[in-house]
Amino acid sequence: MTTSALSADAPAGSSEPGPGVAARLDGLRRLVQYGAGRLDRDLLDEAGALLDRAGERLRLSGDHTVVTLAGGTGSGKSSLFNAVCGLELSPTGMRRPMTSKAHACVWGLDGAGPLLDWLDVDKRHRYARASALDLRRPDSSLHGLVLLDLPDHDSIQAVHRAEVDRFVTIADLLVWVVDPQKYADAALHRNYIVPFARHAGVTLIVLNQVDRLQPHEIDDCVADLRRLLEAEGLADPRIVTTSTLSEDGVRGFRDVLVDTVAARRARGERLDVDIDKVAERLARERGDAEPPAGVDAARRTELVRSLTDAAGAPAVAEAMESAYELRAADFVGWPVSALISRLRSDPLRRMRLTELREELRNAFTGPIGAQQGDVDAALQGVTDGVTTDLPEPWARAVRAAARSHAGELPEALGASLKDALPAFNQVPRWWWLVKTWQYFLVLVSGLGVLWILLLAGTGTVGADGAGALLDAGLIPYVAILVVCTHGMGALTSAACRNLVALSSSKHGQRMERHMSESIAKVADEKVIEPVAAELDRYARFREEVTTVLP
Repeated sequence: MTTSALSADAPAGSSEPGPGVAARLDGLRRLVQYGAGRLDRDLLDEAGALLDRAGERLRLSGDHTVVTLAGGTGSGKSSLFNAVCGLELSPTGMRRPMTSKAHACVWGLDGAGPLLDWLDVDKRHRYARASALDLRRPDSSLHGLVLLDLPDHDSIQAVHRAEVDRFVTIADLLVWVVDPQKYADAALHRNYIVPFARHAGVTLIVLNQVDRLQPHEIDDCVADLRRLLEAEGLADPRIVTTSTLSEDGVRGFRDVLVDTVAARRARGERLDVDIDKVAERLARERGDAEPPAGVDAARRTELVRSLTDAAGAPAVAEAMESAYELRAADFVGWPVSALISRLRSDPLRRMRLTELREELRNAFTGPIGAQQGDVDAALQGVTDGVTTDLPEPWARAVRAAARSHAGELPEALGASLKDALPAFNQVPRWWWLVKTWQYFLVLVSGLGVLWILLLAGTGTVGADGAGALLDAGLIPYVAILVVCTHGMGALTSAACRNLVALSSSKHGQRMERHMSESIAKVADEKVIEPVAAELDRYARFREEVTTVLP
């Protein structure tokens, strides 16, 4: 009983995999890049190993098909290997283990050396054969076949089992050799058939030693083996019967090898199946819902408000309002009252409020513009609505992106407040006009006082012949002038203070708005943009999965 060769979608003789394999590998490489640090490490390592293995296999000879003969002790795989090769190349026998190292027989040496080096086949166990397979079938050729006889998969030597495990992951065609007595061996089915069930297209089951069965028992044995394989997930298993004792006992198996080598499709199909397996696991990390583009406007507004409060912007604005009013008093206040105030101990003056702008700027040069705990609280919930429909690994990555610059935020917020201060600490022109007017009144008042003193002194000494300006009778009028100038200064100061009080609140609001705009830029740079970048990464991951899936 024989089976058909591997599918030959491409024309016979094509040694290169279809463009779909290369494109899928490129897509898989991008998926690994997108998922780095986000998806399960074992999954990414498996995908990375596949990329390395596939890259090496595609770089090496595409004219050769790597076929492994694997089986348990006593299954006769080494005898089958020798029968196909036509020489006694691999030791045979029933002792355990018989084959301790992989043996390779190559038909066609051009380009086979680097391939065998990559397969890590010992040079002592490499053999070459002529290209002619069967003189009675001149059209048949095994040219391009690399046939490997592996150690027993059930060997008591762990190193032998590791050798089998390594080769079954890199072979183009997997051939499992079983015998009528142990074809249901649990170790074979549990460790290899079930894990590689999806590789049915590049798997061949050889029921060897059928010479031990009666002719009518062969079909029953094959049917039972097929039932067992299908129950374990190997869809439409391909089974070949062989016997190394008869002259034509391996002809069916050799025909499959000839057709497989001629099609030169095993390498690409094996890679396709391996990519399918990894791609389906990666696809499970893709959610069904379309991800949002970023944090919605409402949550962004709430984040900016929370960061503004955390940075103490309202308190700074209030302090600047007070500073505005106090600085205004130096310009629009009545200088005489200010002089009297300076004669008393004034703690506000010791604070040098005229330099409040520089003091506030210096206060935000370090990470004291906001407390870390307040910043952390502000970041709470900013991604709640964003991560609702995301798979957990990506939701976790988005939340991490929102907090990726949390340690930098206090200092960045302080710097933004520092940069916002100078814009609203300028002296309005009308303050200078009022100050000029007030000092003019002080000058008039001072001249009036000197006039009174002069009049009083002149009247005391009883000077005669003084002019009208030195008439002592002018003292009451000059005194009234002095009082009026004081009153006008005081009234001017009171009126201007009212104006300052009205405008200071506007200045405070403008200051707070300006600081809020600066903080919004910090929030965008440190929180919103990283979240958007992570969501974009996830969106590209979702799109890329579709190019890698079969």
